[in-house]
Amino acid sequence: MDGTVLVADDDRTIRTVLTQALTRAGCRVHATSSLTTLLRWVEEGKGDLVVTDVMMPDGNGIEMLPQIKTMRPGLPVIVISAQNTIMTAIQATEAEAWDYLPKPFDLPDLLSRAGKAMESSRRGGVRVKSPAAAPAPAVATPEPAAAADLPLVGRTPSMQALYRLVARVMNAELPALITGESGTGKSLLARALHDFSDRRAQPFVLASAQDFTGDQNSAGPSMMARARGGSLVIDGLGDLDASAQARLVRLLDSLPSDGPRIIAIADGTLNTTLEAGNFRHDLYYRLSGVTLHVPPLRERIEDIPLLAEHFLARAARDGGNPRRLSTSALELVRQYRWPGNVRQLENVIRRLVITGQEPEIGRAEIESALNAHPAAAPSGESSEAGTLAESVARHVRRYFELHGADLPPPGVYQRILREVEAPLIDIALEYTGGNQARCADLLGINRNTLRKKTNELDIRVTRRRKLM
Repeated sequence: MDGTVLVADDDRTIRTVLTQALTRAGCRVHATSSLTTLLRWVEEGKGDLVVTDVMMPDGNGIEMLPQIKTMRPGLPVIVISAQNTIMTAIQATEAEAWDYLPKPFDLPDLLSRAGKAMESSRRGGVRVKSPAAAPAPAVATPEPAAAADLPLVGRTPSMQALYRLVARVMNAELPALITGESGTGKSLLARALHDFSDRRAQPFVLASAQDFTGDQNSAGPSMMARARGGSLVIDGLGDLDASAQARLVRLLDSLPSDGPRIIAIADGTLNTTLEAGNFRHDLYYRLSGVTLHVPPLRERIEDIPLLAEHFLARAARDGGNPRRLSTSALELVRQYRWPGNVRQLENVIRRLVITGQEPEIGRAEIESALNAHPAAAPSGESSEAGTLAESVARHVRRYFELHGADLPPPGVYQRILREVEAPLIDIALEYTGGNQARCADLLGINRNTLRKKTNELDIRVTRRRKLM
């Protein structure tokens, strides 16, 4: 890899790591903690690639992308950010960043993307918005503060892959099918798909399966007309009976070119219904121009602390007592199966804020709150039968499926190892009471390797209560 990379990040450690890695890869590197310095370098003609953080002491890395584009139209920019929300991915795409990576990022993955960005720039090709995107209407883009109320946060690979896909297809002239279990946030994703798109000034109309049942004078056609050039969301797709499915096919076939974008929402049983012959294949193909699958909470347990903090902060803003989860309470929250997914987690957190007075939420409070859901007692085990290898295989297959027709970015081996290593080391530390010497012996590695791994994987090493 040959070229000059301009790195802007206020974290000295990240600057050092990126400088060393890019230098070893054959690049020349200029690193700074200031956007002002970065812009000066760009204006002077330095650099073949920019790698910048978003939140900087003297500004916002995404907001200065138009300025860079004006100065150097062909200069690719890769955005890295610790703000692991769907809004960041959308803003980076709208600002025409070449790519976006959440922190903590996978270093081999970033190096691979950097090489592709510089090669693309040398060939004269820079990523831009989808050609299908229409000019944005003259309305204000929703502020990030408003998006903060959407619990669409997550740093796990599955959620980041979802965010990138949403950002890419947000303005595409394609129907969207959103799938996932109850309580995962499918309706929120549909709303975000509309609110941050070029259709946001047009109506957002929500329809249910009942609106397409009955006689020919059902509410379906009127809803199509009411949605105009906005978005029509059909919730409960799998609940449509045969006659309603036929009626919807006819409605979709008569949809004018300036009609609404169709967003369908279905639970996890749709594929079973389709395979059983109870759902029309032609209707499925009409609605699945792009499929967005929202993973269940149990498949992204690393996002649970982020979501819990989000809900605690929201409850406090709504007038509740400011509270925080203790370490032991957070451990129990992470072990729970959450059959109700994100919606259930939010309800539990809100209840704890309302009913408790102490600043810290203890383990006993969490146990009491979760016991109110006897159908799903706390458990660290998967409900799916099979060996560990079979369980890992299911998750790996899901990771590949989330990328649709595309392959995941390079570096899959290291990313999957990281996903396995982190909980293994974390749980081993838990069961050895935080004793690093005992933990290293248990794992069969030396203590220096354990220390290196905890730093790389951002595992907090504290005195932990032994569970056995």
